[in-house]
Amino acid sequence: MSDDFELDTDDLKRRMEGAMANLRTEFASLRTGRASGSMLEPVMVDAYGSMTPINQVGTVNVPEPRMVTINVWDKSLVGKVEKAIRESGLGINPQLNGTIIMLPIPELNEERRRELTKVAGQYAEHGRVAIRNVRRDGMDQIKKAKADGMSEDDQKFWEAEVQELTDQMIKHVDEALETKQAEIMQV
Repeated sequence: MSDDFELDTDDLKRRMEGAMANLRTEFASLRTGRASGSMLEPVMVDAYGSMTPINQVGTVNVPEPRMVTINVWDKSLVGKVEKAIRESGLGINPQLNGTIIMLPIPELNEERRRELTKVAGQYAEHGRVAIRNVRRDGMDQIKKAKADGMSEDDQKFWEAEVQELTDQMIKHVDEALETKQAEIMQV
């Protein structure tokens, strides 16, 4: 009856890769000892009555390895951008110079490095959960097809396909986590 069942593994893979892309974005926002414009991506500024990403109210630059600058386009927003950075939990103390906000990146101490590796671990676990949720969706589709008359051999084949894809993506998450933790702990 349902011999023509074809699980859309491309869709499952695309969704799992979306979870990986989200994980990479979260990892990029984690501070290592180096300055990076992406570390400001999660910071939102109350600009013109709505929460706006920093890169939409000014130009973010990294002029040197331990400095990020933000050239705020509208003078009236400088104070709000500074406040958003202070309250972001990044542990950076902004310095004002006209419409330019300078963010000197301090050296991370051992305790802060360990905290950041734990945060990276939490981000990785969120990524694994997202991938497992996609896996569950795929398995549910297979169970539904089984109820509609799919053979047991086909069911086992598709379940193995979904599991293999899941295992690959979880392995990528673990590798990304190891790399990020090594980067954070590097002095």
